[in-house]
Amino acid sequence: MTVPERLRAPEANRSNALHAGAWWVWALGLATAASRTTNPLLLGLLIGVAGYVVAARRTDAPWARSYGAFVRLGLFVLVLRLVFSVVLGSPIPGTHVLVTLPELPLPAWAQGIRIGGRVTAEQLVFALYEGAKLATLLICLGAANALANPARLLKSLPAALYEAGVAVVVAMTFAPNMVADVLRLRTARRLRGRPTGGVRAVLQIGLPVLEGALERSVAVAASMDARGYGRTAAIPPAVRHTTTALTLGGLLGVCAGSYGLLAAEGAGYGLPVLLGGFAAALAGLWLGGRRQVRTRYRPDRWGARAWLVAGSGVAVAALVIWTASYDPAALHPGVVPLTAPELPLWPAASVLVGLVPAFVAPVPVSPKESR
Repeated sequence: MTVPERLRAPEANRSNALHAGAWWVWALGLATAASRTTNPLLLGLLIGVAGYVVAARRTDAPWARSYGAFVRLGLFVLVLRLVFSVVLGSPIPGTHVLVTLPELPLPAWAQGIRIGGRVTAEQLVFALYEGAKLATLLICLGAANALANPARLLKSLPAALYEAGVAVVVAMTFAPNMVADVLRLRTARRLRGRPTGGVRAVLQIGLPVLEGALERSVAVAASMDARGYGRTAAIPPAVRHTTTALTLGGLLGVCAGSYGLLAAEGAGYGLPVLLGGFAAALAGLWLGGRRQVRTRYRPDRWGARAWLVAGSGVAVAALVIWTASYDPAALHPGVVPLTAPELPLWPAASVLVGLVPAFVAPVPVSPKESR
């Protein structure tokens, strides 16, 4: 076997399936990078990286079809942000007036809020940048939804988080399953010669979709009850109180440390508090896991490819954050005065590191090819 053949990603199967947590770490890394910039060129590059990886490694599972819904949701958020900026105004000063809308007079207690008035190019560009950042965050999270198997993610959660993880997984799978149901019903109506658009068609499709979601919820609850879900082992009260204190204290420390890292005045204490809170939270989760009597069948392994996928997302986030420390102007193009955004080379190269999963993750096999 030659070296290129060894480096080539294998076909996905049960034994070499990528850990679901690796996809979420990768997507959260891209989302973190998107949260640190308003440069539309970098945001577009992040969307392109996420879309390419999804197209290259997406399976035929129902949850894999939710990526398009997240893209449309991101576009809706972008348009909504622009509409709010036009109707409600913006604190961004501007000199390039595009249009002047009729302004609605408001009482004195609503001072600082206006409806209508001048619409400037600066405020629209600022709203466009902010809306694009939020849309990119949603699209990156949609990529994780489309690539990670929620059932395998639930199996990989720590025992202390299993109960909360079930609720989170059910919430994450509701949107993909609903999208799959809508597509299935629209296809059936199209084959029967019935309209698939309009208010009447939406109402006729909505009832079967909600009914199917309710039936799945009841089936999941029945299967969980039959498998003895919720049974815990008896532990001393002191251990239980210590677990609660460590978990809550650790989460508060993580929040305080994250705020310190984001704020300029808290950079000195941010990292130590973050590390201390993270260690306390891990200790609390380890102690909380002793309450669970659940066992795992064929646990997913975090192999070398999972490290590469997760590391690529972390690298993108770290490199963009490092760029923000020495060249913030490259990540935040000027609005006042209005300037055209430029594509910074090093941050753009950092974002391209997120393409690693498209080459190292196992290649999904379609049902036709497996035959």
